[in-house]
Amino acid sequence: MATDQLTHEVRGATATGGRTSRRWRLDDRYLPVLGTLVVLVAMLAIGGSRYENFLTGRVLANLLINNSFLVVLAVGMTFVILTGGIDLSVGAVVALSTCVSAWMLTHGWPAVVAIPAAVLVGTVIGLAVGVMVHVFEIQPFIATLAAMFLARGLCYLVAPESIPITDPTIVALARTRWGTEDGLVLTPSGLIALVVVAAAFVLLHYTRFGRTVYAIGGGEQSARLMGLPVARTKVLVYVISGTCAGLGGLLFSIFSRSGYALTGVGMELDAIAAVVIGGTLLTGGSGFVLGSVLGVLVLGLIQTAITFEGTLSSWWTKIVIGGLLLVFVVLQRLLALRRT
Repeated sequence: MATDQLTHEVRGATATGGRTSRRWRLDDRYLPVLGTLVVLVAMLAIGGSRYENFLTGRVLANLLINNSFLVVLAVGMTFVILTGGIDLSVGAVVALSTCVSAWMLTHGWPAVVAIPAAVLVGTVIGLAVGVMVHVFEIQPFIATLAAMFLARGLCYLVAPESIPITDPTIVALARTRWGTEDGLVLTPSGLIALVVVAAAFVLLHYTRFGRTVYAIGGGEQSARLMGLPVARTKVLVYVISGTCAGLGGLLFSIFSRSGYALTGVGMELDAIAAVVIGGTLLTGGSGFVLGSVLGVLVLGLIQTAITFEGTLSSWWTKIVIGGLLLVFVVLQRLLALRRT
């Protein structure tokens, strides 16, 4: 009798321990994001020990200020990649947005009209891509490639040469700073980027739309069988990506105070790199907006470190980013094999 009771207690303790172990076990979905955070912290630590003034508030604030447009682009790209798609048009849409805003402002249009128009350009192109992908069942790679050529061609029609922006509203937005000059500062562009990140976080994790995005990435056919609005969601993710690209173009025009047809060449690759480094699977179904933001910060920190070094070519930025991408893609593959 005593032996049976002891055996029962041991089994109960083992089961409880198993539940505790499972409770404290880190979900595999968070491992890539955790890896990105570790890389970011390690880069900050190494940079702080190697370069003087590397960890000052001004340098850290510039990570967000100088990359606010890329943060917005990466947020939109996260939605698309979570569904298993891709958007190659965002760099060209950024350029078109800058050209449209610069052209309108230099031709007497008020900022209250030119600013929404610059964002709306991206929304319209995103809607066209979404319709091509869903209604006509064109592969996202081809649909967004076509949109990229279209947007880039329209840039040369609108602004074949660089157009400077002297509108008082844009100049004021470019010069506004909140905070101490030698410490942490925030600009209107940085604030807009943070608002976009917060809105995307809520949309992905606390709405039915966000759950549908993850479900489509996990298996589109299964999502249909569950009665989820797959068609509407697939179109909307490209609308979101296009809108973010239009907004990113507006932020870039504020940053550079100009519109130019060659703006944003290769920027879509930077956005994809940031999303992948941030832990989002290219096959869809797993990833986080905050991870993409960390990915952008890692890319910005690489450029900052190379600037502080002073003796390295700017091409080292591409080399280091390529190495990081390779590491994170391999990590994603290992995690996928572990789940199976």
